[in-house]
Amino acid sequence: MDSPRRVAIVGSARIPFARSNTAYASVGNSDMLTAALKALVDKFALRGQKLGEVAAGAVIKHSRDWNLTREATLGAGLHPHTPAYDVARACGTSLTTTIQIAQRIALGEIDAGAAGGVDTASDVPVVYGRALNAAVLQSARARSLGERISPWLRLRPRDFKPSVPAVVEPRTGLSMGEHCELMAKEWKIGRAEQDALAYQSHVNATAAWKEGFYDDLVVPFAG
Repeated sequence: MDSPRRVAIVGSARIPFARSNTAYASVGNSDMLTAALKALVDKFALRGQKLGEVAAGAVIKHSRDWNLTREATLGAGLHPHTPAYDVARACGTSLTTTIQIAQRIALGEIDAGAAGGVDTASDVPVVYGRALNAAVLQSARARSLGERISPWLRLRPRDFKPSVPAVVEPRTGLSMGEHCELMAKEWKIGRAEQDALAYQSHVNATAAWKEGFYDDLVVPFAG
């Protein structure tokens, strides 16, 4: 087997981070991913160019975003023949897609690609119970007016109660922060140590912004 080709990250672009339900409350994953990818396309004059592949994705997304990365690729201005696919990995989507694109380049399958990820807790899909879901589907495939109405008559008020998905581990019911708290106790990491690390992280980030480190990495979005 030939030696794998060397791979390099030649550039990047992202939109600013924002707290949930604030600046990005009215936009979704598709808007944000498209904006970031478009910034990359503009930055490297890739409009109309065909890349070997684009890989990205989100963990929390609507069913309408089933082809999220493909739509973002088209919206960003890349050639429509550019292949694209989704990945969903909690807190690791961008890293995973970067590794996957790098592996394909290293093996000689493609020459260049783009990788990324996106997620918002401000536009989570609100879901309803199975009864309402079944009624909608049965009514949609009905042939007569009576058949379309019948499923709705069997519903009860409780069936219209919405459920906002919780960002928790299904098997434990705990959030990432709650799991981290268990880890900190097991590893005997004190609160003071955690606060010191968090504080230093913010100090470093503030200094980087002031020094212009992010000037060519972050693009404006949604004001």
